[in-house]
Amino acid sequence: MPRYTRVLLLVLCVSLIGECRKHRSRKKRWSAPAGTHKPANPLSKKVVDGTKSRKVKTSHLLRIDEHDFTMRPAFAGPAVPVGVDVQVESLDSISEVDMDFTMTLYLRHYWKDERLAFPSTTNKSMTFDGRLVKKIWVPDVFFVHSKRSFIHDTTTDNIMLRVFPDGHVLYSLRVTVTAACNMDFSRFPLDSQTCTLELESYAYTDEDLMLYWKSGDESLSTDDRISLSQFLIQKFHTTSRLAFYSSTGWYNRLYINFTLRRHIFFFLLQTYFPATLMVMLSWVSFWIDRRAVPARVSLGITTVLTMSTIITGVNASMPRVSYIKAVDIYLWVSFVFVFLSVLEYAAVNYLTTLRDGKDRKLREKSRTLPCTCGMPHTKTMMLDGTYSEEDANSLAGYTRASMVAEDISDKQEQMVVHLSLDNESTGTKKKGIRGFRIIQNTHTIDTYSRMIFPGSYILFNLIYWCVYC
Repeated sequence: MPRYTRVLLLVLCVSLIGECRKHRSRKKRWSAPAGTHKPANPLSKKVVDGTKSRKVKTSHLLRIDEHDFTMRPAFAGPAVPVGVDVQVESLDSISEVDMDFTMTLYLRHYWKDERLAFPSTTNKSMTFDGRLVKKIWVPDVFFVHSKRSFIHDTTTDNIMLRVFPDGHVLYSLRVTVTAACNMDFSRFPLDSQTCTLELESYAYTDEDLMLYWKSGDESLSTDDRISLSQFLIQKFHTTSRLAFYSSTGWYNRLYINFTLRRHIFFFLLQTYFPATLMVMLSWVSFWIDRRAVPARVSLGITTVLTMSTIITGVNASMPRVSYIKAVDIYLWVSFVFVFLSVLEYAAVNYLTTLRDGKDRKLREKSRTLPCTCGMPHTKTMMLDGTYSEEDANSLAGYTRASMVAEDISDKQEQMVVHLSLDNESTGTKKKGIRGFRIIQNTHTIDTYSRMIFPGSYILFNLIYWCVYC
């Protein structure tokens, strides 16, 4: 029996020794060598603020449940000052038809609320998202004359609240607002527009809340990459003044003013150059023969309809204002020039028709008069077709004689009238033949129009661009 006991004890000792060796080898495998050191992490040396590692609720730390945050700070005391600064992220659009603009900006408020003060050994701030905003008092700033506005919520509400140990609060939010802009289009498209975004407290008068720009003109910052397709942004600046409402009182109001100057090159290509070309095209009819009725009429109608289309297209993209714009003056004067070129051909065609009718009557009368063959004295007078038979008979020293009409050429369209002298009635006058010629040019209207129309239009352009540029 003692022999078996010894064997059992020996086996137990061997097994214990084996387990100890396995444990030591496992420990060496997972432990680092003694000569190697892990490089120090610079973040490990950062002093951790106790306020950010405090494992307590925010409401307990800021003592939210101990105060009534439905009332402003220092209630029944002096007005709480609220500083404001704005960073303009983008100027999205300017609408002339709706007379408004759309802007995206970061709006930040600064004020002090001693009810939110908390102890901190390193004077570090605490940052929260928008969920805490509903539990504390924040300024009720709104945008005056805004049509639409919203706070961005991708991926969460873009709201930040930062509380400092002494009770100072920073409240920031990202907003897109569409506000009205009173535009004056009397000089459009050579105009400059000044738009304003206005901020004001909705409920608190100047006796309860003093709204001011935190750093003066430096409270407004813009991105240098902001640009618009039709406008050049000239400057941003800030102002402030009091606004009065008869039923509620005086309020502090802050203004963000920015001036925009319109790019003219787009309108030169789309409006001014086409209108000028249509006017010049209407002058081509002055060099077309007056007998080419289809050519001159179709050219005149085409230019008139084209000008009407240009005017309609410009007005379709503009608000229906009751005053005359600069572009209206140019387009309507150009339309008048085109329309006058059509009237000019109407006058030329009408006078030509009258003259042809008189020439036809003279030819018919010349066929019915007796022949003057064998008369000793004759006198030749060149008359234009506009002279009547009575004008020819009223010449002194001549009796009524036979008249023979002859076509000289189509261009001058004159007629030759042979008047015979009566020997018995010319005893006291000189004998012989006296010839004289009266010539009237039927192309006078077209000739003068070739100079008057271009000269007048050039003068109008000089006056127009000197006044509006």
